[in-house]
Amino acid sequence: MGRMKVLFLSAWYPHRYDAMAGLFVQKHAQAVSRFADVSVLFLYADNNITNLEIVENDVQNVHEVIVYYPKRSGILRKAFDYIRAFQKGFKKFSSTWGAPEITHAHILTRTGVLAYLLQKKYGIPYVVTEQWSRYLPEKNTYAGLLRKSLTNIVIRNAKALLPVSQTLADAMNHVGIHSEHVVCVGNVVDDFFYEPLTKEERAKKRILHVSCFDESAKNLRGVLRVIQRLSDERFDFELIIIGSGPDFKKIRKEAHNFEILNTVVHFIGEQTPQQVSDWMHQSDFFLLFSNYETFATVIPEALASGIPVVSSAVGIAPTVITAKNGKLVPAGDEDALYTEINWMLDNYKSFDETEICKSAQAFSFQAIGKQLVDVYQSAIVRS
Repeated sequence: MGRMKVLFLSAWYPHRYDAMAGLFVQKHAQAVSRFADVSVLFLYADNNITNLEIVENDVQNVHEVIVYYPKRSGILRKAFDYIRAFQKGFKKFSSTWGAPEITHAHILTRTGVLAYLLQKKYGIPYVVTEQWSRYLPEKNTYAGLLRKSLTNIVIRNAKALLPVSQTLADAMNHVGIHSEHVVCVGNVVDDFFYEPLTKEERAKKRILHVSCFDESAKNLRGVLRVIQRLSDERFDFELIIIGSGPDFKKIRKEAHNFEILNTVVHFIGEQTPQQVSDWMHQSDFFLLFSNYETFATVIPEALASGIPVVSSAVGIAPTVITAKNGKLVPAGDEDALYTEINWMLDNYKSFDETEICKSAQAFSFQAIGKQLVDVYQSAIVRS
């Protein structure tokens, strides 16, 4: 018996203008490719072209069909162009690959509609993964009668709903998105995070934070206020902040105003995943103080690197952080964060690196790939 054929449809995916967009979807596909044949069909409305273009790639055992189609204005025109691009891409994909046994739609709602249409026309069952924060009460942007109606049709007919965290599952349930088969399947942590590295000797204890500098979600101002308060009382630590984003300049200026820039707090800018892994291995603990998250991949990445985590109780933090690998604080509670960072600076060596790393094994390529294929097999049986 041959390997299962799985088709990924995603609203977000790496493309020629942004190699980081939807990277977690690509990693899901690569995880599944260890157990099944995987092809990805991704549609991109492109301002820079006048004719539809189809680009095929093979990346780490995943066959990618990316359809770039001219971007036009108007709701009906956009819908027509999207469906047409899908038809062209699906024809190209199936002419060489044949029919998939299951479709995996990532990020609602349009990709779910496409998966639903494939099920109606060809009897191909589908499952849906959701990552979007719009369902969270802090975000609350899941709106519109048409969107809600289509989402309900898609989920009602899906063989499984796969939110990336229990936090997101609960939020979706709260806004009326119900499925009989809900399985939380997290994002993938790259293999190199799990590889132990020898720590360099340093004069100061190192706290690490990795951010996309979206202040409404990440609450970096809260982090800086707490770090400034701590720096008035002790001088044995530094905070390294990796990343870039819309609020980068504002946050850097805030650190300057607090008089901790380049003395206590150091902004490193954007880094590759491998460089982030190196920084994690050369840090003493990881810090996250987000107001909300659907997942927070940086948490299992830090744990895989063997360092404890101090985090607000958001995303997957409440389900993966225990007394053996870190500390949890309520979102927005700066006094609690101050207490736990202060404690961690004195006690991070009491944690067992090997045990911490083990707590992240569920997010490896092997583990996530196996979990998804098990979901597919159950879905096919139920169909």
